[in-house]
Amino acid sequence: MFRGLRAVLWKEVIHIRRDPATRFVFAIPLIELLIFGYAIDTDVKEISTVVFDLDRRQESRELIEEFENTRYFRVKGRVGSREELVQAIVSGRAKVGIMIPPDYSENLVRGRQAQVQVLIDGSDSSIATRVLNASQGLGFTKSLEKEGLTPELMAVDIRPRLLFNPNLESANFFVPGVIGVILQVVTLFLTAFSIIREREQGTIEQLMVTPVSKGGLIVGKLIPYYAIGLIQTGLVLLVMVLLFRVPIHGSVGLLLLLASIFLFSALGMGIVISTFARTQGEAMQVSVLFMLPSVLLSGFVFPRESMPLAIYLLSFLIPATYYIEILRGIILRGAGWPALWDEALILLAFGIVFMVVSVLRFKKQLE
Repeated sequence: MFRGLRAVLWKEVIHIRRDPATRFVFAIPLIELLIFGYAIDTDVKEISTVVFDLDRRQESRELIEEFENTRYFRVKGRVGSREELVQAIVSGRAKVGIMIPPDYSENLVRGRQAQVQVLIDGSDSSIATRVLNASQGLGFTKSLEKEGLTPELMAVDIRPRLLFNPNLESANFFVPGVIGVILQVVTLFLTAFSIIREREQGTIEQLMVTPVSKGGLIVGKLIPYYAIGLIQTGLVLLVMVLLFRVPIHGSVGLLLLLASIFLFSALGMGIVISTFARTQGEAMQVSVLFMLPSVLLSGFVFPRESMPLAIYLLSFLIPATYYIEILRGIILRGAGWPALWDEALILLAFGIVFMVVSVLRFKKQLE
């Protein structure tokens, strides 16, 4: 019944040992486990914060220090006006803005209630909820140190205000991020198999004997997938608005323009993978290696601020990190080109680097 079992078993062992893709079978789970084991942390801390201090006296400086001592706030800078405070949040440079009025210290000294306003970026519901609770808790604690337990007698009245997503609806936070992840995954898989498929079918040599340059061949293979990506972008945005009722507060034209830049980098990443991988199975494993960090390290689910420094720095090498920031900036915060030009420039640089590497790798493989 099992005649020849030993021979077939030994043949497969030899095949697995000689197959270069085997090393990815063992490496990928270990790499993913190490990265995500350190990176995933739902306890949000060190949230980027800017301060507009109109008081500038000892009491206000102590209040800022107490905000930082909670470990939920990390002051990244100070601004000179309320408009700069709001713009820092709109641009994504900060998630929280603390505004201390000019009479804060005087009110405390005279025994009157001192009010402090905390502006919170509600586009990230998990961060907003934690900031809301932490700021209210800080205000209550400082008031207990002064006098009384009732809200009327609170010495420090910290008034949080949620911007962009006042009801903290999770769909407003997750749906734009889902769009970025979906486009990253789909375009990556579409192009990761393009050159490998030609090689396995034996048609790559036929293409090379035609008067087509290597750059022309790669760009020609990308353009159809680029068009598919644009159609998918329009489709998912339409579903987001009509089905999930998530309005686009910024410019739709700017959103589509930056989406096209992102597609350029995502497709380029797929082409690079196809030039390194030798088989479709190997391309699949490498694609998964890139896909999971795009989901978990880009800020789609877990705040990047709570990640260890090494993992946080690694997230800057993921194109989806910048595209998700663009999506949430335009869709939720109404951000414009002045707030997003740096993300767009980085995505364009990613695309150019991927294209250059793919052309060089493609030439080397043919030789």
